[in-house]
Amino acid sequence: MSEYTVRVAEDPADREACFAVRKEVFVAEQGVPQEIEYDSYDPGAVHVLAVREDGTPLGTGRLLYGEDVAEKTGGDLTLGSLGRLAVTREARGLGVGVALVRAIEEAARARGLAAVDLHAQTHALGFYERLGYEPYGPEYQEAGIAHRAMRRAL
Repeated sequence: MSEYTVRVAEDPADREACFAVRKEVFVAEQGVPQEIEYDSYDPGAVHVLAVREDGTPLGTGRLLYGEDVAEKTGGDLTLGSLGRLAVTREARGLGVGVALVRAIEEAARARGLAAVDLHAQTHALGFYERLGYEPYGPEYQEAGIAHRAMRRAL
């Protein structure tokens, strides 16, 4: 596979590519209902996109922060929320997920955030732990999939 880059998805085409990856991974592959995959947070989120040199989308993720998501962060405006991290099947194992997480963390730092929270699918706990995230709280179900909350101070 050729090289890839990760960038903030600022134009409509990039955002559509992010949504296409999420549909492929979460809706088609994992069976998450489409009506809950896309939400009212998407318009205000910082979306990141990993693409191959030829423009093929490989992965995406988003950062939520600020007043719009204060209820997700317990009112802590110094806390961001990393979510919707998805890597296409063909790109798994190539470091795309790590690059996306680091890009989201950089976006959080640029916005003055002190830490990032996420809701990890339990099968991905080890991935996030290797990146410095620590689990807290009990396991819970989200979209019929077991999750655990995690946090990393920036």
